[in-house]
Amino acid sequence: MSIQHVSLRQLKVFEAAASNRSFSKAAQLLHLTQPGVSMHIKELETNAGLPLFERIGKKLHVTEAGQELLARVREILRSLKDAEEAIDGLKGLKRGRINLAVVSTAKYFAPRLLARFGRDFPQLDIRLAVNNRDSVIEQLVANEVDLAIMGRSPQTLDTVAEPFAPNPHVIIAAPDHPLAGVRRVPADRVARETFIVREPGSGTRLAMQQFFDERRFNFRVAMEMASNETIKQAVMAGMGVSFISRHTLDLELQTGRLVILDVSGTPVIRQWHVAHLAKKRLSPTAAAFKRFVLTQGRYMLRAQAAPEAESRMSKKPEPAAK
Repeated sequence: MSIQHVSLRQLKVFEAAASNRSFSKAAQLLHLTQPGVSMHIKELETNAGLPLFERIGKKLHVTEAGQELLARVREILRSLKDAEEAIDGLKGLKRGRINLAVVSTAKYFAPRLLARFGRDFPQLDIRLAVNNRDSVIEQLVANEVDLAIMGRSPQTLDTVAEPFAPNPHVIIAAPDHPLAGVRRVPADRVARETFIVREPGSGTRLAMQQFFDERRFNFRVAMEMASNETIKQAVMAGMGVSFISRHTLDLELQTGRLVILDVSGTPVIRQWHVAHLAKKRLSPTAAAFKRFVLTQGRYMLRAQAAPEAESRMSKKPEPAAK
């Protein structure tokens, strides 16, 4: 017999027994019976042609041949562990690439999700594309991205879209707006205001349209803009009010540059979704990120998911609007 014919199982049993100087401890570690450990050691000794252990009194000792073999076995097991980690890396479990598309409103929190996820994946290669909803859907269709974060999931596309956090929408105004601080503003009253809105095709525009359609109210559009930042600047300048995701407003609310109007029926709660094509085979890295978003996304956005407290930001509350 030759040492070349030994099994990996026998080597692992030998290493555990030699390291612990005990067949019984090796059995516990490897979930074997003690007779099973003894059998593996006996077969290994037969292949080696020399005894690997000897008992002196009640103590188990490793022989000189056993010490020589133990050093080589540890090298083999370390090499196998290194190979396993390298293969895991190639499979994306330690490193890899994520091609992520997000709607423009999600850019206010998506980098935080990626940064938190990246702590456990230091060699992660991230490609982040920010576009409006229609463009993100086009990227999904073209298979240009692995995952997308959006509000309303595509209705005409075969996707897997799972909700992970609330996406509250509110109506904002400049702090000196006549409706700032007014309680329970009726939706028909705010519909008479001049609105600065997102472009057609954006998720925010769709949510706004649905809000007023459900109440059978028309709203007046002063201008359309493709940027939330530009919309906020226009509202600050007193050019009108806007319907917008609460997740875009942290800085402006903290500094008092914008207020949330207390409009009946708001905040309008939609859901954030993480989506991919139904036929898409996600890489291990992309699948891990999706699991992270579904399990942790809600908690990371929780601080921004309760806008009601900020809907009364004026210095002096006024009675309900007529």
